[in-house]
Amino acid sequence: MIKVGLILGIAGACRTDELVNLTVDDIEDVGSSLIVKIPNTETKIPRIFVVTDVGNMLELFRKYLSLRPPHVKHKRLFLYYKAGKLASYLKLPDVACYTGHCLRRSSATLLADAGVDITTIKRHAGWKSTTVAEGYVENSIENKTKIANQVLVGATL
Repeated sequence: MIKVGLILGIAGACRTDELVNLTVDDIEDVGSSLIVKIPNTETKIPRIFVVTDVGNMLELFRKYLSLRPPHVKHKRLFLYYKAGKLASYLKLPDVACYTGHCLRRSSATLLADAGVDITTIKRHAGWKSTTVAEGYVENSIENKTKIANQVLVGATL
C-alpha cells in the first residue's frame, strides 16, 4: 500500500485527500500503463495522469489490487490510511512533517530537475498560478548544478 501510495502520489502530484478519496474505479489498467483520474480536486478541475511501468510500478499496483478482500463494500483504493505512515516505513526523521503535500512538492521538483517547463508542471499538478507552481519546486543541488553549468559554459577563465 505504501509503495502504491508513493507511486501514485508522486506520479500525479496528488494531495493527501486526493489519494485518500481515490477509488478503484478512478484507475484504468490498459496493460502498458495506468490511467488515473482525480475527479475531485481543490481547484474543481479534474486531473488525469498516467503511470507507466518504470521499475515494475504496474506490478506493484496489480499486486496491491489483487490483495483487496472480496467482502469490502466500498470502492476506495486504499483500505487503510494513517498520516506519517509512509515516512515511518522509509525511516525518515520527523515523520509528522511528511504529508501528501510533500508528494506534490517532490513531483514538481523532480519535473523541474528533469528540465520540464513551468507550464507543463502547472498542467501536471493542476495549478493555475505560475507563482504557486514555482513555490512548490525546491531549489535542489541538482538544479543549482545545472544552472551553474549553463552559466559557466560561455565563460572564459
